[in-house]
Formats: sequence, structure tokens, C-alpha cells
Amino acid sequence: MSKSLIIYFSRADENYAVGWIDKGNTEIVAEFVQELTGADMFKVEPAVPYARDYNTCIKEAKQRIGNAPIKEKLTDISAYDTVFIMSPIYWGTYAPEMETALAGLDFTGKTVRVISTHEGSGLAGMLSDVKRMCKGANVKPGLAIKGSQAKKSKQKVAEWL
Repeated sequence: MSKSLIIYFSRADENYAVGWIDKGNTEIVAEFVQELTGADMFKVEPAVPYARDYNTCIKEAKQRIGNAPIKEKLTDISAYDTVFIMSPIYWGTYAPEMETALAGLDFTGKTVRVISTHEGSGLAGMLSDVKRMCKGANVKPGLAIKGSQAKKSKQKVAEWL
């Protein structure tokens, strides 16, 4: 039986078009994927948390592009056949911390499935960046879910799976 892993970044606090939330939109969708697939989960967390307000957060995210330290890094995903990579869209792609999380992992022979949460940019450049980072993987077409619809997206996720 194949084994799946969800690698995701999500942020609560103030979100664009959603307001103040206790749980990030991507985390809500990641939990749906876990419920539907039984996948293991790994939450990517920044070494330094983002500001709680949206405008400061996006400025911080732009400064972290190319250098976004994380609290904990996966070093081995060899036990998994399928890897879900999930993130909100920050500056045209996944959150900068996802780049750090994916760097150095061996994706050879893995199936990679991509989900973004957004408020109008869809997958943006996330799919092409995942393909660049996950060399040797079979990257499938992705799914984009509006963050404001995350809580109602379980059926959409089930159909995509």
C-alpha cells in the first residue's frame, strides 16, 4: 500500500479577504487531504514567526525570499510514494519557507501533488517552482482553492484526489 505525506505551510492571524482566523486556510485544506487519504502531515514553521497583521506579514515574506529559516526540517522522505505540497501563495509562489523545506529532499520516483490557497492568483508560479525543486518527481496537475472557501472545500478536494 502506498504511503503519503503532506508537507504544508499555513498561517493564521490576519489573512487577506478572510480577516482574523485561528487556523490558516492551507491547514484546513491539509486536514481534509489527511482525512481523505490517511497521509502523514508535516507543518513547515518559520524560525521567526510572521507578524500577526497581514500587511506586515507580506513585507516580511518578501524579505525572506531566498533565505527563510524554518524550525524543523525533514531530511528523509524515502518512506513515501506520494507527497502533497501545500501553501498559500506569497509573492507569486509558495511561502518562502517551503523552498527551505523542500531543498535537499530526494523526490526521485515520487508522485507530487500541489495545492495552493489564494484569493485570486490560483496556483501562480507554485507548480513550476515545485517542479524545479522536486527533481525526479512526477508532478501532477495542481489544485487551487480560494482561502475564503477553504472551510467549504472538502468536496472539491475529494473530487481532485
